[in-house]
Amino acid sequence: MEQNRQQFLMELLRTPSPSSMEMNIQKKWIDYVKPFADKVITDNAGNAIGVLNPDAEFKILLAGHCDEIALVINRIDEQGYLHFDKMGGINPKAAIGMKVTVLGYAQEITGVIGVNAQHHGGIKGDFDLEDLFIDCGARSKEEMEKYVQIGDLAVYKREPEVLLDRYVSGRGLDNRTGAFMVAEVLRRLAEQQVKVGVYAASTVNEETNMGGAYFAAAGIEPDMAIACDVTFATDYPGVNKNKYGDVQLEKGPVLAKGAPINIKINQLLERAARSLNMRVQYELTQRATGTDADKMRLTGRGVPVGLVSLPLRYMHSPVETVSIKDMDEEIDLLVKMIAEMTGNESLNPLED
Repeated sequence: MEQNRQQFLMELLRTPSPSSMEMNIQKKWIDYVKPFADKVITDNAGNAIGVLNPDAEFKILLAGHCDEIALVINRIDEQGYLHFDKMGGINPKAAIGMKVTVLGYAQEITGVIGVNAQHHGGIKGDFDLEDLFIDCGARSKEEMEKYVQIGDLAVYKREPEVLLDRYVSGRGLDNRTGAFMVAEVLRRLAEQQVKVGVYAASTVNEETNMGGAYFAAAGIEPDMAIACDVTFATDYPGVNKNKYGDVQLEKGPVLAKGAPINIKINQLLERAARSLNMRVQYELTQRATGTDADKMRLTGRGVPVGLVSLPLRYMHSPVETVSIKDMDEEIDLLVKMIAEMTGNESLNPLED
């Protein structure tokens, strides 16, 4: 991966972007795509959308959400400790002993999620977020309220890192990697004469309600949409592959199969993969995908959708891990598919 592209990815990963508070990361995403997009549009949900060939009749929407899971402050106790709930799928066990950045209304401050010392019994049995707290060093509720109020958000204080020049690890790769990839697809396609309109969206709120995807698709009214998200890798110890499937890092992008997925979009992706001599993997999404694809599909008269996912280890932990090779291949795959489209493709599964 070229240095400037990796710097952009790392800048996205360093920028706090909890669901409902994505403004800062969106501004950085817009600054990156402006030089090569024909135009950039935004909407009242907070989506940022780079467009190529806006006058084309056939429109493709690519959606990668930029929001990350977070903690939301729901109580400040008399001693100044912060108590919290989840904004998205927080795993309580992964939170123990972590440093956090509290995005306070007055300023950002650092805190630690306290844990009872093992010498004093530690944490035993089942517990939930309500059993944890954040210590920012305040001596009282009054002092803490100078910085933080109810409803403020916090994210893990975790720098992204590259492992052996092969993998990227950090918080919130779900799914700032998707926002990164749709921007890169747009950049690459800007160098070609595409025959279709390409709308690359960095969407908001996927981790909580997927409302950003709905706003984007309802506003654009695309002829097809592809969600670019992450999926569960199962290539590390302790995962039941018989139950969860066999998805591995460095084995290529993952295509979804199931009732929500348009079979003809998968055929276009598979044809592009064959042209590139690229391996793809598969996951099953029988009823719903759990991604932006579900909301985009149900806008307007209905939108045919596909889902291309990046294999990711340790989902919703502070050390999510993906392969740089897989990211590059997913970008290559989408660029190849879109560059070869004429705009006359039928996505009706009953038509030849």
